[in-house]
Amino acid sequence: MDTAQQGCGQVALLVSCSVDETTLLSLRTLVGMKNVRAVLVVDRMREADLLDVAGCGVTSIVWRKEATPARLLRAILAAHRGDGDLPADLLGTFLTRMGQLKSSTPGPTGLPAVGMTPREVEVLRLVSEGLDTEQISARLAYSERTVKNVLQNLTTRLQLRNRTHAVAYAVRAGYI
Repeated sequence: MDTAQQGCGQVALLVSCSVDETTLLSLRTLVGMKNVRAVLVVDRMREADLLDVAGCGVTSIVWRKEATPARLLRAILAAHRGDGDLPADLLGTFLTRMGQLKSSTPGPTGLPAVGMTPREVEVLRLVSEGLDTEQISARLAYSERTVKNVLQNLTTRLQLRNRTHAVAYAVRAGYI
């Protein structure tokens, strides 16, 4: 593969009834491939499965009952960009679980000790509520480009993979 194509990457769509060992193995295999990101479409998922799926590197999840062409496209594009895209109910569960993990660990381990600006915190707080770039820009009266730049600068500076990772960092560091 030439260097011009290396940044492109691919997105794999995995459809499953539930999250079991076979699903997790498939996700690990897909995400372990070079330049492949995975979107999981699932009927049901236990709360405990969410962290397992996130641990496999999946950042986009769609409920099968909500899997319209437009919804799938949004999840695929988010995964391709390296962003997270979770249903609002899963995002709340994810944040709760991350908060529990934060309170059970002595401090942020392996994370750079770098602060976040109030603007970054306010954008991440809205991301954690499930808002997309357009909704965040409307809420804060910023352009969509500004919201994207804030997130890009934050993820680059803190060496984070995507929006979901940024929200998890903010939760662990006590910003959210």
